[in-house]
Amino acid sequence: MSDDKITLAAGDAEVTLVPGNGGRVGGLLVDGRELLRQGPKFGCFPMVPWCGRIRDGKFRDGGLVRQMPLNAAPNAIHGTARDGAWSVARVDDAEAVLTYDLVEPWPHPGRVTQVVALTPDSLTLTMAVETYGSSFPAQIGWHPWFNRNLGGPGEGEDVRLSFLPAWQEERGDDHLPTGRRIEPRPGPWDDCFGMPDGVDVTLTWPGQLELTVASREQWVVVYDEQEAAVCVEPQTGPPDGLNSQPRLVTPIEPLEATTTWSWRRPEAV
Repeated sequence: MSDDKITLAAGDAEVTLVPGNGGRVGGLLVDGRELLRQGPKFGCFPMVPWCGRIRDGKFRDGGLVRQMPLNAAPNAIHGTARDGAWSVARVDDAEAVLTYDLVEPWPHPGRVTQVVALTPDSLTLTMAVETYGSSFPAQIGWHPWFNRNLGGPGEGEDVRLSFLPAWQEERGDDHLPTGRRIEPRPGPWDDCFGMPDGVDVTLTWPGQLELTVASREQWVVVYDEQEAAVCVEPQTGPPDGLNSQPRLVTPIEPLEATTTWSWRRPEAV
């Protein structure tokens, strides 16, 4: 794993990328405040070619059943790309393009391209998966770890989450969706929600910053069971989605997704 980092800057915002550590966003500074939990496993990592857990690590691939390593036994979790080193295709002052070639244990050759674009008031992450051969099911998502508290004078208040999902995926004891949709329930959460008009979740650190996570995708996992951070994960399907909501990558149609995080300063909140 390479510790080489890329820094992008725009206005009072600065983002650090760590291509050698899973193509992740290692940090996001806004007005000098670090929004992402620090550490080699945190920041914000891409989930690809699947998101969340695959039950027993098995998924249907045409007429075959594929087996992925059980890295969250008894399940497989969060794809393979976060464990690999990504290549840097291009870097400008406020934009970078990273690529990752899918390799074993993923059974299909393909390429993932991630574009990271920073403005003074937003960060946009765009990802695409293309195949070098036959079609295959895949998912795209992002797993940011937002600091629960930004610190500062008086240590500040903990972040508050605001969103209006149309439904919640009922979660079984194995933390995987049962297939039933239920009325959204209060947290704490390690749950998947449906937002058919697109993901729209607001995180507010009172008196400090308001940040909105948006995406055209209709699935978001919210995880707030840890003391240090909360996660808001837009993705192209629910956990175990390679089995329940498969999206195909074909030779003529890649799978693409985008999420934009936009923020407002206290004087604008």
